[in-house]
Amino acid sequence: MGEHWTVKRKQWSDLTDRQKTALLLAVSVQLSLAATAWVDLARRPRDQVNGPKGAWAAAIAVNFVGPISYFAFGVRRQARDGR
Repeated sequence: MGEHWTVKRKQWSDLTDRQKTALLLAVSVQLSLAATAWVDLARRPRDQVNGPKGAWAAAIAVNFVGPISYFAFGVRRQARDGR
């Protein structure tokens, strides 16, 4: 019962070139999605957002899920016939 587990955290230098590339790509996509969603949220009128803008601003910070959820569920779509 008295066992202690220690997990060695990987350092940047421990990663392969392929892992570094994948990580940088994922971070770039995440930051791009979040920045795009925050700019859209800031510019979009309140009546075109489903729910409170403050809640969406916080949700956008949650990895890939937040920005994708904002664009999927937070943006109020207008009908195609202009209504």
